[in-house]
Amino acid sequence: MTKKRKRQEDFQKVKLKVGKKKPKLENATDTTFKTKAIQIPEQLKEDGVLPTQNRKLNIKDLLSQMHHYSPGVKHNALLGLKELLSQYPFVIDAHLSSIISEVAAVFTDKDSSVRGAAVHLLQFLASKIRAEQIAPFFPLVSAHLSSAMTHISEGIQEDSLKVLDVLLEAYPALLTDRSIILLKNFVELISHQQLSKRLKSRDKLSWMLSVNPNRRVTSQQWRLNVLTRLKKFLQAVVDGSSDTEDEGLQEQKDNSHSVRNPICISWKLHANNQQPIQLFESGGLRPKINSSFRLRSLTSVMDSAEKGLSSAENLKGFIEIIIPLLIECWIEASPAQSAPILGNLLESESQQLMQQVLSIIHLLWKLTKRHDETYKMELWLRMNYLVDFKHHFMRHFPYSLQDTVKHKKKDPCKSNRNCMKSSNNIDHLLLNLTLCDIMVSLASASTLQTDSGWLDMIRKFVTDTLQDGSKLNSKQVNRLLGVTWRLMQIQQNKVATEPLIKAVYTLYQQRNLLFPVRTLLLKFFSRVYQKEDLRTQRIRSRSKVLSRWLAGLPQQLALLGLRNPELSNQLIDIIHSAASRSNKELLQSLQATAARIYDPLEGTLVLLPAEAQRRLVQLVYFLPCLPASLLACLSRCCIMGRMSSELAATLIGILHMRSSFAGWKCQVQDNSVNDVDYFSFLFSTLIGFSREELTSLQGIRGKPHISQTQLSPIRLYLTDLDQFLHHWAVTEVICHSLSTIPSQSQCFDILQTGICKYLVGLVVIPDSTAGSVLCAINKLLDQACIISENLHRFLASCCYSLLYFLLTIDREDAEHLQKRDMLWRSCISALALLPRLLRLMLQSLQVSRICREELPVVAQLLRLLMQHGQLRNHMITNEFLVQQIIKDIMTLKSGEVQEQWVTDLHYCFNIYLASHPQTPGPINTVY
Repeated sequence: MTKKRKRQEDFQKVKLKVGKKKPKLENATDTTFKTKAIQIPEQLKEDGVLPTQNRKLNIKDLLSQMHHYSPGVKHNALLGLKELLSQYPFVIDAHLSSIISEVAAVFTDKDSSVRGAAVHLLQFLASKIRAEQIAPFFPLVSAHLSSAMTHISEGIQEDSLKVLDVLLEAYPALLTDRSIILLKNFVELISHQQLSKRLKSRDKLSWMLSVNPNRRVTSQQWRLNVLTRLKKFLQAVVDGSSDTEDEGLQEQKDNSHSVRNPICISWKLHANNQQPIQLFESGGLRPKINSSFRLRSLTSVMDSAEKGLSSAENLKGFIEIIIPLLIECWIEASPAQSAPILGNLLESESQQLMQQVLSIIHLLWKLTKRHDETYKMELWLRMNYLVDFKHHFMRHFPYSLQDTVKHKKKDPCKSNRNCMKSSNNIDHLLLNLTLCDIMVSLASASTLQTDSGWLDMIRKFVTDTLQDGSKLNSKQVNRLLGVTWRLMQIQQNKVATEPLIKAVYTLYQQRNLLFPVRTLLLKFFSRVYQKEDLRTQRIRSRSKVLSRWLAGLPQQLALLGLRNPELSNQLIDIIHSAASRSNKELLQSLQATAARIYDPLEGTLVLLPAEAQRRLVQLVYFLPCLPASLLACLSRCCIMGRMSSELAATLIGILHMRSSFAGWKCQVQDNSVNDVDYFSFLFSTLIGFSREELTSLQGIRGKPHISQTQLSPIRLYLTDLDQFLHHWAVTEVICHSLSTIPSQSQCFDILQTGICKYLVGLVVIPDSTAGSVLCAINKLLDQACIISENLHRFLASCCYSLLYFLLTIDREDAEHLQKRDMLWRSCISALALLPRLLRLMLQSLQVSRICREELPVVAQLLRLLMQHGQLRNHMITNEFLVQQIIKDIMTLKSGEVQEQWVTDLHYCFNIYLASHPQTPGPINTVY
């Protein structure tokens, strides 16, 4: 067989027949398949551990979608996160780290909708997460923010400012910890580095403003947006520093008299030299310590990056970079040089940019004052920037706004050059004031001659603005007063300061000033007065305007009343400060207005809260004279209950110290309180009711206001419990003051004369008055005192009326039950001190004149008197009277069934009186 034949056998061709199927190959692939329906109910169920939102996605699913390539998926994931966290806030705490890292990562996303959703989610999270919770993760957030601010994409840079707004609003302290990095980012947003042609080496680079035509906004608008955030960031840095100061009226560091802590003295503890008053160098929580050693701050052990702007070196470096850029922004926005010097008109956007420039410089100036070497820093600023500031800033000063809005009606405020705000909500007056604040901080008394030109411009502007009469808000007034104070410190002679004080006083005299504005003006005048008071100890040259302002304060206080308690408190503090310094004009005005201030019905004293009342009561000590009319008003204030009993005690103590009975070794004040007027005050306060009120009480009859018995000519008027307790507390203080008078017999004669003149003969007497009279008699009575018969009979009637009232009080009457102990002690003490008083009271018990219902009360009274240890001997002396009263009672009860109270009466008489015990025990009966 040939080779050809063999090849044909190896590769034989299969012949197919018509109508037959093609045979399958040995290596053919089977492509057939079968399908069946499957069910996965367990996967469709919600996760039992992690909550889900409406799309059935939990927190892990949503966070995993944040890495998706599709912007739509990431946008929906952010929206789903906000929805889920709104419904289940507890998820935030459990997955805080993952949420913060994923949300911060999309700050630099290429899609604007994703970045916008991230900003909204961040704003939502900021309201739910506290600063201490996010603090461990904040470096990551800050790093992503820095990456977004320095991104090459303009859209990402613009959205980074929105993220910055959220973080500045929610976490300013955490954000300012990385101030150096963020400040550099701010600079890079509006400028770029360029090699300075004036420098031979490439070690130092200069910055110049950059222009990007690809932005959606103009270059000026972009710079305005960036500078607005930079101003907010620097404000957060200033607010976060330890030494916070007011923006306008800043307290000078070298003024040791700026803060004075008062020492509260209690008259009860320090009266009559019972306890000495200890004075300290400085009160409050931070006592002043004089030491030559100084503790090193924690910032000294940090590197320059960690110190931030708290380092003088870092602050100088940032100022050197940002000030030239701010000056360039100012030059672009400033008016044309052909414009007039005064009243330069500015466009709205330009004015806003200039305002931000000055605000940033002003904040940087405030940061320079926080360092130890403030003088060196101010000198450095003056040497480097005063020339540029004078050339660019003061060239067209002052500035005003060009309002292009069409007006339908003429507004008087729009025609005013110094109007507060335009229709665009732009405050051009604040622009001028910020500029003034910056410039005056560069001047001092030593550079007055050199800076006189632009200082005169600022002084004229400030004076004209204060005298203009326009409506100023508190922020403007704060800056205005700050500049005024600085000008007064630079040039301290009276010729320069008097016009400024007069201009401020012109503003102060305006009506309907806002409360914050009035407060700022009061603080300013108070500081000026304190400063002048320290200076005039050497040079007596007081400001006439300041004296006129001080003299008007008491009248303003009297007119203000309760309309503004906070303003009243400020007025009281200033008046108290000037009165303690013995200011003649103020004391004269306070004396003339005292009757209105201390009026018991509508005076300032009774209208204001307790703390203000305490300060007003203290002012009584400084009054030059205390006439009888004023003492009458003060007495009514004490007894009317419109101020506390403790405060009334303080007032009584002050008047005692002003009287001639205070025991002063030297003559303090001549005829400040007349002795007769002082006794009249004490007696009126002791009685607790005026003559008119006592007269009106005589017509009251019957219960529940009157307690009446047939055995006493005096009926008791039952006072309210609050009134009674207040009157009793005041009575104790009055009795203490009376007991300190050297001549007790004369004092008792005066008290006896007053009682006989004003109380004896009255039919109705308040229960508190009767008890107070007995209390005073007990306190003043001694062997040298001679009591008249009229007073004896009056006191005996008072005693029986009070005892009858106490024995007839219902057990359910809780209000009057609380009076028992005080009234019982005063009655028993009086009966024990005055035996004749007890005899007269027993003689008045003519039981034949009373009804049968009153007999058990008389029997109970006799039993209590016999059982009382202090009255035992006196009752034995009056045994015959007691026995006669018991016989009269038995006569009236003869023929009837003997009741228990009759048996008890006989028993007590036989035990305590009939047997005449020699050593009676000190039994104090409790009724």
